[in-house]
Amino acid sequence: MAKENKKAALSLEDRLDAALVPDWEQPYKVPENWCWTKLDNVAKWGSGGTPSRRNPEYFGGQIPWVKTGELNDDYIYETEETITEEGLKYSSAKLYPTNTIVIAMYGATVGKVGILGVKATTNQACACGMCSPAVNYQYLFYYAQSQKDIFIDLARGGAQPNISQEIIKNHPIPIPPLAEQQRIVDRIESLFAKLDEAKEKAQEVVDGYDARRAAILHKAFTGELTEKWRSVRGVEKDSWLNTDLSHSVLSFKYGTSEKSTYENAGMPVFRIPNVTDLGLSFEDLKYLPRDDIPYESQIHENEILIIRSNGSRDLVGKSVLVPHLDRQYAYASFLIKAVPAKMIDPAFLVYYLNSADARNQMLKKVKSTAGINNINSKELGEITISVPLLQEQAEIVSILDKLLEGEMQAVETAKNAVEKIEQLKKAILARAFRGELGTNDLADENAVELLKETLNIEKTPTKRAKAITIPKELSANLKTELEKRIVKLFYQKGTKELPIKDIMTVSSKTFDVLDCLRSLEQRQLITKLENGKYRLMG
Repeated sequence: MAKENKKAALSLEDRLDAALVPDWEQPYKVPENWCWTKLDNVAKWGSGGTPSRRNPEYFGGQIPWVKTGELNDDYIYETEETITEEGLKYSSAKLYPTNTIVIAMYGATVGKVGILGVKATTNQACACGMCSPAVNYQYLFYYAQSQKDIFIDLARGGAQPNISQEIIKNHPIPIPPLAEQQRIVDRIESLFAKLDEAKEKAQEVVDGYDARRAAILHKAFTGELTEKWRSVRGVEKDSWLNTDLSHSVLSFKYGTSEKSTYENAGMPVFRIPNVTDLGLSFEDLKYLPRDDIPYESQIHENEILIIRSNGSRDLVGKSVLVPHLDRQYAYASFLIKAVPAKMIDPAFLVYYLNSADARNQMLKKVKSTAGINNINSKELGEITISVPLLQEQAEIVSILDKLLEGEMQAVETAKNAVEKIEQLKKAILARAFRGELGTNDLADENAVELLKETLNIEKTPTKRAKAITIPKELSANLKTELEKRIVKLFYQKGTKELPIKDIMTVSSKTFDVLDCLRSLEQRQLITKLENGKYRLMG
């Protein structure tokens, strides 16, 4: 309070000097009709709170309640959770107006930003800024986005990186004239709209890979990919043999259950993490304590490793072809080794095992025990497969290699495009807040005048509410929080008598209030008058 009084006692010039960032503290030069100040001078900052989870009636109401994970560099119109009027009233949560800027302060979300598209509350991990007349809320929103990496660098807090409201309030911000702020917002949104359109198309390529791959594999194993190949060679589709894996594989064998470690002592062992979408990985290998593993318990070139047990159902049945090995390797017990028969190309079989046709059969056979999903060798052997002649298998493998390599290249190109677009956005924001987008007009009034006008706004002093306390002797006779709220209402209203309609405002639970009134009457703490009002005794 003393700090506020001291601030109020300063002259306008003194307050302006205190608000402007000195030349030597300015992060970079800006146009001459701009100025540097602190975020505290262009917005009123606060945070939120979390109603007690022990009271379920505080949640599920009509008031949006924002958590930092929902900050998405965009407007927020809906939230995962909502709170009630009671939850708002009996917690440190605050209702913020539309267009409030929200910045995440804690943990992995530090620096994420959002704009409230509706009136909403937030949890305590959010810093909420209500803009003053000196700043366009969209300008502040984009500026906050541009500072995310800096906020992350400023984060502190042991295991969890945190920033505080004080760090945000003391953070510098360049302020252009209001007209220029709007021009900057318009230019950013125009440029971002074009980039977002390009990003959306690139992301569609990335997101659509699995569906395109599944379609290609389906065509391969229904004969569509090699229809022309068969036609040229006079091969009929009925040359395909309908069989199952038990007749296509010489043997299934489970891996070793011996304990392995990262100590490079014995034979390396392949585990579930080594079975990847890109083939067998030689990263993150563990080792058995010995080298004398029997040949049949080792894994060899052109054999297949299949995941048989995993907490993730989607990973069960995932398969990989073993390439040429430069030394002996074992494999772990959660994997099954399949040795293809001579009638089947190992690469053809792996492509099939990873196709939707085979995967759907596997998933129907998967059983779950204690959270672990399993498929055994007998169930794998029952998977049906159509096997063409070896020459056609080789052709299918060749076509799939080329098509899927092309798909992967397209995905990588699209991913690089998405990353480049994000970098371009950062570059646009960096230039925007240096006045380098070509929108600044030196004829605009200097932003110092704008800041001066904001600082000179007379704020009507608010009278501090007098703390209401219930006399100790009376408070000692009150049994519940609701009884205290009812009695406290008499003191807040400054009267001994209250109508029932006023008393009912202390809670939305009508019957609970009536029960409290009856209990207070029975203990002669209040009495009901003939006019229907209730009188506080004593």
